[in-house]
Amino acid sequence: METDRTDAVLSALADPIRRRIVERLGRGEATVTDLSAPFDVSAPAISRHLGILERAGLITRERHGTWRTCRLRQEAVDELGTWVGRLRPDWDRRFDSLEALLASQRPPTPVGGASTARAVPPVDHQEQS
Repeated sequence: METDRTDAVLSALADPIRRRIVERLGRGEATVTDLSAPFDVSAPAISRHLGILERAGLITRERHGTWRTCRLRQEAVDELGTWVGRLRPDWDRRFDSLEALLASQRPPTPVGGASTARAVPPVDHQEQS
């Protein structure tokens, strides 16, 4: 994924309304009316959100008579997933290093020594009536 498009996609997804719209479109195409229903924002505001998602390449909009439908561009989501996936090995190495550092700073656990937990007497379920 090229840098400019990655920036546009991440910027578009920075807004919680746009993320919820993308999540909804992940279940299938929807009309603009359907997409705007869960939000307490004006129709022009929803239209601006959809325009940002469309310019980022995340959705397409089509007109069918008086209805406008939106559809998620799965290839754009796949490209973003691939880009994030390339970061994972570096993140894994960093988390492994952090885990090793934290483990080295923990006090050693006594092996075979007395436990600090109090013993709990066993419960005899037959005596309870």
